[in-house]
Amino acid sequence: MRINKYISETGFCSRRETNRLIAAGRITINGKVCEKGADVELHDIVLIDGKEIPHQDREAVYLALNKPIGIVCTAAEHVAGNIIQFVNYPSRIFAIGRLDKASEGLILLTNDGDIVNKMMRSEHHHEKEYVVTVDKPVTDEFMQAMSQGVEILDVVTKPCKVYRQSEDVFRIILTQGLNLQIRRMCKALGYRVLKLERIRIMNITLDQLERGKWRHLQEAELHKLLFMLNQAKANSW
Repeated sequence: MRINKYISETGFCSRRETNRLIAAGRITINGKVCEKGADVELHDIVLIDGKEIPHQDREAVYLALNKPIGIVCTAAEHVAGNIIQFVNYPSRIFAIGRLDKASEGLILLTNDGDIVNKMMRSEHHHEKEYVVTVDKPVTDEFMQAMSQGVEILDVVTKPCKVYRQSEDVFRIILTQGLNLQIRRMCKALGYRVLKLERIRIMNITLDQLERGKWRHLQEAELHKLLFMLNQAKANSW
């Protein structure tokens, strides 16, 4: 089994977070510093920062958090304001994806490594919806350019849905997650983002959740989310 899959299934952290730990040299396998893409056997001893990660049966946890500005979406304990310490859940969880420090709104957390991997697959086109306030009036030309695709990070963003909400506020629905994508798109078109809030991930919404508070996903919305993820995986085969 690949090391990142092995660690994600223990519930310690996601595959992406595992890759960051590997790059930092914090993971060892049988006493040797782990390399990216390494395989793990059942009898191998895997340590993170010199400590073993035991496999254990655990109840699956799925949380929705209305993240405030200033909270960092990382499990790294040394990072001030990290999301894990902020939520302070009694068992180990990690964030699904990221929401930058200056942004607010919906982010999901779990101990289910499998669901993280399904949701992070860009080819499955999972929708994420945002409300964005910018520093000047939103024009028709801006709306059209945003929806058709903007060149950032040496690529053109995928077509997306954009709706004007007021003079300087718009909603945007993305199916990809490039680094600081909305902020970079706006900047490329001569706009500056003043406020960015994520209000929906697939079928999960904030649902009156107060800023800084979290809740467990309701059974019905979790079942629908898992169904959508499984359908997306089946359709990609």
